[in-house]
Amino acid sequence: MNEPLLTVREAGVCYRRAHGFFKGRRSGFWALKSVSFDLRQGETLGVLGRNGAGRSTLMRVLAGIILPDRGTIAARPGLRTTLLSIGVGSHATLSGRQNAILNGMMLGATRDEMVRSLERIKEFSELGDFFEEPIYTYSSGMHARLGFATAMEVDPDVMLIDEMLSVGDSHFIEKSGNALMERLRSGKTAVLISHNAATIGRLCSRAIWIEDGVAIADGDAGEIGRRYEEAMSTRHAPTVFDEKG
Repeated sequence: MNEPLLTVREAGVCYRRAHGFFKGRRSGFWALKSVSFDLRQGETLGVLGRNGAGRSTLMRVLAGIILPDRGTIAARPGLRTTLLSIGVGSHATLSGRQNAILNGMMLGATRDEMVRSLERIKEFSELGDFFEEPIYTYSSGMHARLGFATAMEVDPDVMLIDEMLSVGDSHFIEKSGNALMERLRSGKTAVLISHNAATIGRLCSRAIWIEDGVAIADGDAGEIGRRYEEAMSTRHAPTVFDEKG
């Protein structure tokens, strides 16, 4: 088996808060408590969990935006990861066209590469004349269209996809899902977070399930998704299990 691109061991993140003025007292909560997994070349890993479970915090750790307060994360030397998330790096007063260039550059592309990609981005996003309008005029669905179309023009080693496929109308959700599936079938490596087990099951080969900051399951995406949906429907506390044995 090939060596992991990313190795996460017992990762935890604590968000701290100050109490009162000039008191110097600090407390906080552990958004992540204990998450461990390996990510290998060509793997599509889904991260399932309810809102507040720690999924987005995990993505920020994987993207290098924040460091874990405990545990470790190790990446292969030179690995380039890109966080694809609605609103990341967006400038409300700039047009969709201008944001596409800037966001693409933030994701690792050159300005010339993004300029050459603009017509493809405009066509895929289906924004029409709104492509030239400031994005503060956009709905969340339009924002998602622009963000996804821009991200598809960038080619990182690992794509980190934060709920982008859950926003927008059914037509674009299907379209973006098909585009992502085509990218993944070409051997790209990706981590996709969602609270939607069907999305994870359709796009991912493997999944981990995070509950209250802890990775409680790791295995086949379909099986993890089934157990997750059962737990959500019955609202019973989930039992820790590991499909890999």
